[in-house]
Amino acid sequence: MTQPQAFQDIADNLSFLDDWEDRYRYLIELGQALPKLDEGERTDANKVNGCISQVWLVAEPKDSALHLKGESDAMIVQGLVAVLLALYSDRSMKEIAETDAIALFDELGLREHLTSQRSNGLVAMVNRIRNEAKARLA
Repeated sequence: MTQPQAFQDIADNLSFLDDWEDRYRYLIELGQALPKLDEGERTDANKVNGCISQVWLVAEPKDSALHLKGESDAMIVQGLVAVLLALYSDRSMKEIAETDAIALFDELGLREHLTSQRSNGLVAMVNRIRNEAKARLA
């Protein structure tokens, strides 16, 4: 399955960064570029359980696709949110349900230097997004 151009651009940029400090800086920059959620979107219903830091994901159906917005109070996690949004946002419910972000993150080497808590949080975010798509498909 072809990945969205925004995600492909991130993957390409990461491939040029060998040093983990550079990769962390890049993730932080991606996160800083995300628009902030409205105060009313930072609710318990939008909060992702299983993350040490606070993470909110908002899913809005648009035609047969799902538009996603997100935010975290932790800089690196905010960067991970940005990568997930580049991968999943504005794709069809079926594409979202079938796309394994964890495998893609592993291919990019994005999980190997994450703490186990951040890695668990990443899995929780992916599950939340994919389950949202699957529920809307049912």
